Amino acid sequence: MTPDLPPEPDLASEGLMAFRTQHQRRLSWMPWLYFSLKARHRAWAETWQAEVQAELLRLETVVLGRDCFIAPEAAIFGEPGRGIVMGDRCSVAAHAFLHGPLHLGSEVSINARATLDGGRAGIRIGHGTRIASGATLYAFDHGLAPDHRIMDQPVTSRGIELGCDVWVGAQAGITDGVRIGDHAVVAMGAVVTRDVPPWALVAGVPARIIGDRRDRPDLGGASVRPGARSPSSEADPPA
Repeated sequence: MTPDLPPEPDLASEGLMAFRTQHQRRLSWMPWLYFSLKARHRAWAETWQAEVQAELLRLETVVLGRDCFIAPEAAIFGEPGRGIVMGDRCSVAAHAFLHGPLHLGSEVSINARATLDGGRAGIRIGHGTRIASGATLYAFDHGLAPDHRIMDQPVTSRGIELGCDVWVGAQAGITDGVRIGDHAVVAMGAVVTRDVPPWALVAGVPARIIGDRRDRPDLGGASVRPGARSPSSEADPPA
């Protein structure tokens, strides 16, 4: 169960403003708390978020779904032709950097200090995917010709695609052109330079497949491989 915020002081107290300011900071760094707020906190938090999001929509080429959370400390930049679209119940934490073109499905979370730059071809992220703190996704690359300085090399962009229910661990890196399948997990600190199949667990630099999520009951559940009975239901979930 996600813990609720500490009790709010009496509304007449002089410390109310400081109390709410501190809780805004808490939510900005841990935005998952926003979605489990009790009614007495949710009212002021929704008003605050409406103001934050209205200002973002006024200034940038961004489309937000319903019930999103955007930390005011996040750096979010979208331009015509390089806009950002987020589905319902997405969250972006403090000091995250987002630059379009980006397309996020519903319930995607971008945690603190993550970096997503869509280059020209863009980044697409499926529903329910989690991007942990400090992860980097760059959908562009520089040429490496030895007879030219890096700053003079051409820039290319093929795009990045992450499926649904993907978990990108803290400080992991995803390079341009990579496709990651549904339900895959990228370990903390891994650098992904090639496509990752669905359900794969990858780790290392460069990242390599170290297992299959369906075969790791130690990571949260019994095997759900086709033909293996799931403990939560009589029918096996789809692969």
